Amino acid sequence: MPGIAALAAACPAWPFFRQAKVDPITGVVTLLPNRPTTDDPPLKTPAEPPNTPMGVGKGIHPGRVAWAHEPKVATWDGKTGNWWDDASTDPRIVDAMVSGSLHSLTGERTDKETWRALFGSFKQTRKLGGGAGYRAGEKIAIKVNSNQDRPGAWRFGAGMPSPQVLYSLVHQLITVAGVPGQDITLYDASRYIGDPIYDRIRANPDPNFQAVKFAVSQRMAGNGRTAALPDKANPVEFCHPDVPTAYLPQCVTGAKYLVNVALSRAHGLMGVTQTAKNLFGSVYFEGPGFTPQPLHGFASRDLPMGSYNCLVDLMAHNHLGGKTLLYLSDFLYVAMSQNERVIKYQSFDDHWCSSLFASQDPVAIDSVGLDFIRNEPRALECRGKPENYLHEAALAEKPPSGTVYDPDRDHAPVTSLGVHEHWNNANDKQYSRNLGKREGIELVKA
Repeated sequence: MPGIAALAAACPAWPFFRQAKVDPITGVVTLLPNRPTTDDPPLKTPAEPPNTPMGVGKGIHPGRVAWAHEPKVATWDGKTGNWWDDASTDPRIVDAMVSGSLHSLTGERTDKETWRALFGSFKQTRKLGGGAGYRAGEKIAIKVNSNQDRPGAWRFGAGMPSPQVLYSLVHQLITVAGVPGQDITLYDASRYIGDPIYDRIRANPDPNFQAVKFAVSQRMAGNGRTAALPDKANPVEFCHPDVPTAYLPQCVTGAKYLVNVALSRAHGLMGVTQTAKNLFGSVYFEGPGFTPQPLHGFASRDLPMGSYNCLVDLMAHNHLGGKTLLYLSDFLYVAMSQNERVIKYQSFDDHWCSSLFASQDPVAIDSVGLDFIRNEPRALECRGKPENYLHEAALAEKPPSGTVYDPDRDHAPVTSLGVHEHWNNANDKQYSRNLGKREGIELVKA
């Protein structure tokens, strides 16, 4: 394991990191940023004015982000049981939110038509054959953000993926889209997928639910989870000379599709963690193994605008962003930051956020999430310049940093990965397409 001095020399953002912690299970060193104090107020000013879109919208309805918000879904009193219990997170309402957000995203009226449209749009955009809909034998990987998960009981109040959201997604894929359970893998290659998620899916006696796979860190495999293994034939060649080559899990490279299910919240290193940073749980490096540690300094919130950002390489890679069928952001119970407990948001009338976001545009969904988080006074770690990666991704063919993003090394430099902008104000939450413009983000309520 590298010493702190070695990490300091390798990390371009080291001056912003004064401490480090060592994971007792994996041995991975994580750099910790300075905590904000009264003398160091959060810098929450966006890098550009409202409604100044950049990039090209993606999806059936380009740049569309569907927002399902239902306060009745989240009713935890903060002390009785756990927030992830059904008594605190109503699974019937979650099902309605997942279904409604997908209907609003695609414009279709039924769940079956919705999935047919999503698969068809994916194939059409990528010029793949096979017609609309899912075809037998096509495998789907679901990226789960299990950053704080380890074997054993979940910590009281900690920010984890909502079991109800993941079950609802798997249920839709199996019973509506027609995907056999054996072709579905939930994974976080550097972490664990806890019992509240695993047990909920396994509790369904249908053989399809029994066949769903779970791929986790090699150090934590067992109890029905398999070890994620790297595919050395499919490297990620980061477009910065100081970032080593990474490799992806076989469950990803062997899949036809990826569904990115992120936790959207403030983050002490990056400012925010959303669908882009969720991909950090997909990288393997020779030596340390599956860990995102070598990338931490190359996505920092403290880097200036116009800096290279490793998140863009992940978003653009053929086996990651290139395979993503759907982006979901779990915003039901939102943690204060990646290491903190779930909190009620003052900006949601001092209630749980009780929300779910869906999109086909990775830049648009993260831009919307950033606006919601940046607007929250209690999200202290959302500061600095967290939208740097969104500018780089939206303008990937000619990014502000001048980087030539080509993580597949196929001599086909990346073009715009989606559209970015900030809303007009926190009350109206209107983006350019909501205001009748032909480009930009469209935020629709499910």
